[in-house]
Amino acid sequence: MATSPPSQTALWQQLQVTASVLMAVRQGVSGTAALLRVPGELRPGVQALTFAVLRSLGRAQALRQLLASRSPPPAVDALLCTALALAWRDQDAPYEAFTLVNQTVEAAKRDPATRPQAGFLNACLRRFLRERDALVARTDAQPQARWNHPVWWIDRLRRDWPSDWQDLLAANNAQAPMTLRVNTRRTSVAAVLRAFDAVGLEADVTGPSALTLCQARAVQALPGFAEGLISVQDVAAQLAAPLLLSGLDQPGRYRVLDACAAPGGKTAHLLELADCDVTALDVDPVRCERVHETLLRLGLQARVLAADAVAVSAWWDGLPFDAILLDAPCTASGIVRRHPDVRWLRRPSDIDQLVAIQARLLNALWPLLRPGGRLLYSTCSVFRAEGENQIQTFLAHNTDARLLPSPGHLLPFSSPKPGPVLDNSVGEHDGFYYALLQKRPL
Repeated sequence: MATSPPSQTALWQQLQVTASVLMAVRQGVSGTAALLRVPGELRPGVQALTFAVLRSLGRAQALRQLLASRSPPPAVDALLCTALALAWRDQDAPYEAFTLVNQTVEAAKRDPATRPQAGFLNACLRRFLRERDALVARTDAQPQARWNHPVWWIDRLRRDWPSDWQDLLAANNAQAPMTLRVNTRRTSVAAVLRAFDAVGLEADVTGPSALTLCQARAVQALPGFAEGLISVQDVAAQLAAPLLLSGLDQPGRYRVLDACAAPGGKTAHLLELADCDVTALDVDPVRCERVHETLLRLGLQARVLAADAVAVSAWWDGLPFDAILLDAPCTASGIVRRHPDVRWLRRPSDIDQLVAIQARLLNALWPLLRPGGRLLYSTCSVFRAEGENQIQTFLAHNTDARLLPSPGHLLPFSSPKPGPVLDNSVGEHDGFYYALLQKRPL
């Protein structure tokens, strides 16, 4: 059984708030947005519980159907599923099952919205404690319970990755490591390791500028973060800037476009690696502020614009770019371990809608690239429709584009494959897709 960090907040109160976050996700609110509404003193504990609930929600919903054939009111159902998700398996439970049940019933009694159903909830959970093994066994045959993903998601992964789909689903249910990018313009990996060692922090080198902490920490407490020496960024995301910049065929400062820039991690990495003039776009002005904040902390400068990348005439100065990074909007199916709400928020129809957006962005930005220049298309998705299939369609309609050696689909588990870029030999990065395109010289 997992050990929970000490908290000054009563467990029943944390369970109440966790259930409210689950209700918000069920109503279509992102987990990130829902957690931002949680008071700061409660947020760390509630986030840990929420992530655990979302990673076992398929199992919890299947168990709830056995315990109550008719759906209880939303607030009661969220509290019941919260308890079942946390208590169904001892080795993953943050507290003893009896403690979770007692505190869940207490949470129900303390909330006017759930108080009338506290007896019902208590009866369901007491039965669960008595019959847990048998109830869990009865749900094993349900794919959504076994894999804790919607059935449509499981089916798509089976089609896209017939040999790897089970590993993909299992990876999604694991906790993601905390990986940092070292600002090599101002320091070195070795220097950061020495600073960490001085305060008892352990980290492994997992990339040219990447360190993965052996145990996650609050980022503000890390030596060098406030000074702009390190940033949080997954190893797969750290591939973007060097892939785009390597091999550009003309000297001097490059004109670079980061077309979907927020929150600014890849923009900053570009500026850390090379002297270039970067235009960073994002359609959301609020998210553009995050880009500004990121660059300010790191001591970097870029031209940040709140604009729709497809509406080229509204923001482009007419001068071609040497390099374009298109980190396109996507399903985020490759970062489910970091955002476990994604699988429950997405719908099958979202994929076609996002594929259409990605195609519009590619077609709008390609003419802005100079002959001989490079465009790096990326998504944090493992669905082939948003990666390989998207690029093959683009290449078929753009004869002036050629595909350079590229990582392609990177899967979030250890499965080395032959090719120009080794795919996840240590199993420490998210799922991504990268295609590096070059415009043929005139």
